[in-house]
Amino acid sequence: MAELKVEISEDLKREIDRISFIDWSKVARDAIREEATKLARLKAIASKSKITEKDALELGRTINKGLHERYKELYPELK
Repeated sequence: MAELKVEISEDLKREIDRISFIDWSKVARDAIREEATKLARLKAIASKSKITEKDALELGRTINKGLHERYKELYPELK
């Protein structure tokens, strides 16, 4: 099996050390596997898409603008 080095903060290391009954290697493997699966699915979906990168960026900008306007109305104190 291959090894992967992961750097974590000292605070997180202390928390992990306090919970010794957890197999943290398994937790990390499962999380990495889940993320890799999500990315593979996303890539499969994107590979079938006919939308161009330019169109995707424009759509993203339109959505962001709409969300910005919506939240300005919902939370006027945050302006």
